[in-house]
Amino acid sequence: MRANVNLDAGEITEINKRIRSIPDFSKEISGFKNPLISQMLEVVMGGAIALHASDIHLEPIKGGSVFRLRIDGILHTAAEGVPTATHKALIMRVKLLSGLKLNINDEPQDGRFTVDMPERSIEIRTSIIPAEYGEAVVMRLLDPKGLKVNLEDLGWRADDLAIVTREIAKPNGLILNTGPTGSGKTTTLYAFLRHKVTPEIKVITVEDPVEYHLAGISQTQVAPDAGYTFASGLRSILRQDPDVILVGEIRDRETAETAMNASLTGHLVFTTLHTNSAVGAIPRLVDLGVNSHVMGPALTLVIAQRLVRVLCKECKKTVPADKKLVGNIEEFLSSLPKRVNASAYASPHLHEAVGCAVCGGLGYKGRTSVFELFPVTKEVERLIYEEPNEIHLAELARKEGMVTMQEDGILKALQGITTLEEVERVTGPIPRFPV
Repeated sequence: MRANVNLDAGEITEINKRIRSIPDFSKEISGFKNPLISQMLEVVMGGAIALHASDIHLEPIKGGSVFRLRIDGILHTAAEGVPTATHKALIMRVKLLSGLKLNINDEPQDGRFTVDMPERSIEIRTSIIPAEYGEAVVMRLLDPKGLKVNLEDLGWRADDLAIVTREIAKPNGLILNTGPTGSGKTTTLYAFLRHKVTPEIKVITVEDPVEYHLAGISQTQVAPDAGYTFASGLRSILRQDPDVILVGEIRDRETAETAMNASLTGHLVFTTLHTNSAVGAIPRLVDLGVNSHVMGPALTLVIAQRLVRVLCKECKKTVPADKKLVGNIEEFLSSLPKRVNASAYASPHLHEAVGCAVCGGLGYKGRTSVFELFPVTKEVERLIYEEPNEIHLAELARKEGMVTMQEDGILKALQGITTLEEVERVTGPIPRFPV
């Protein structure tokens, strides 16, 4: 059974007043005097929500435990020296709420519960594993308030948005979004669905799990124990007269080929794949055993993306550009494909993170995406038939005008949206701009 944590308006207001930064969270936990562990968990949950954390980590160490919060993709130590007895009591409370077995402490368990607030409910996904000094728990917060559902809000450049809008307007095709876990793929595909959904079309998903509930869309969740996998779910969906389909992830040949056949038979399909780059999706599908003569005509667009932190608007500081840096920027802009409006970046505004009360001293507040788009043109389709390696695909992609994720990130840094350091953290070393 699942349970709910109820946080009323007064509690939320009070927690928001008290917890505005990670030091505030630490002070609140270390000074907690109430013996009721349920109320301590409410403070933990309320504080994490106030700080816009995506994950709460309770990690046992020798002689106690540590709380860490993942905020905008970065883990921060939020409380140390939590007594072992308190840690164990919190674990038991989380297990109870999540419908997990209280007497099992030597094997992994997964569950979920809900935090009910006045204006919304936040689903909490829990994962508990046995560790050296006790059980470790991670709670993922699926807060609908943080979901960007409008296509225009995701951070596209104008030329990329034009490509995406063109491709999702088509009645059929396969759009593949690639990247590691936590790179924003699901949010992007949800925005695609919201952009497409109307009373005149049928939109169905098969997900693992359903992360957010979207109005006007039939969402289903895989249940492997019941035989409902991505592959079998997709086959069932195709008998439901859909126009648009979302497949949470391609993990095997059967799912990949079923999705591609759906594309070829008049459906618009959105799905994801774990690869490091857009062009890397093609060799990955070949490795899964997908027939290149099916892949070529079925694929219409491959996207790769990552998330970078956005500079706090209240405290970001301008970085003066010396002559060498200006020259590097000019050289970079001149190397970009013609579809990028380089003149819009001719007066760069590089900034650095500072930290203030608004951003909790972090210097960043929120995240945006960096993208690379790989449209499958006729030339790309012909190359796919030859089962090329990633190097050959990258050469053709550049010739066709692809802008890499790193280049997109640099352009965002030149606009003062993020920093070169943040782009390098997410995409790797930047040869032209050593930071």
